Amino acid sequence: MKNLIIAAALTTASFSIISCSNNGGTQTESQTATPETGTTQTTEETKGNSSVKAIVNNYLQLKDALANDSGDEAAKSGEALASSFTNFDKSSLTDDQKKKYEEIAESATEHAEHIGKNASNIVHQREHFDMLSKDVYDIVKELGAGQTLYQAHCPMYNNNKGASWLTASKEINNPYMGKEMSTCGTIQEELN
Repeated sequence: MKNLIIAAALTTASFSIISCSNNGGTQTESQTATPETGTTQTTEETKGNSSVKAIVNNYLQLKDALANDSGDEAAKSGEALASSFTNFDKSSLTDDQKKKYEEIAESATEHAEHIGKNASNIVHQREHFDMLSKDVYDIVKELGAGQTLYQAHCPMYNNNKGASWLTASKEINNPYMGKEMSTCGTIQEELN
């Protein structure tokens, strides 16, 4: 009887996990709960979603490198991000999404490559990061990010014209001003 109750509880938990995991139009083919840990295991993720995650992860590494005033790390992240755009799997996108992605990715790849080629010129990297951030924002708005992101804004960058960026945390760590003014900025939007 005790085994029957445990089996029923695990089955219910497994169904709950599966039904709650379908958010933002992304799906997994199957998930199971392991009784030992209670964690879920994904057997196959939607290709487009994992490609967006690669773009977001490389973008966030680039943002952190600029916030830490590291042109060398920003260059490495820029190169990785350019590869993420090039290797993006569009097979799960609709025709309209593919067209929008391709338009945005062309510009974004160019900015990421520029950042990658200018390790010794962090001012120039930040100029391209401003435009790149707009492109990545557009991709996330169109395709989702697979995680919660925030759009932050620094009003002082570029002679008080301001610039925005995406971050995974509500804590401000400004990539435009670096360590000089790391907390300059505000969160303007939450992206799910």
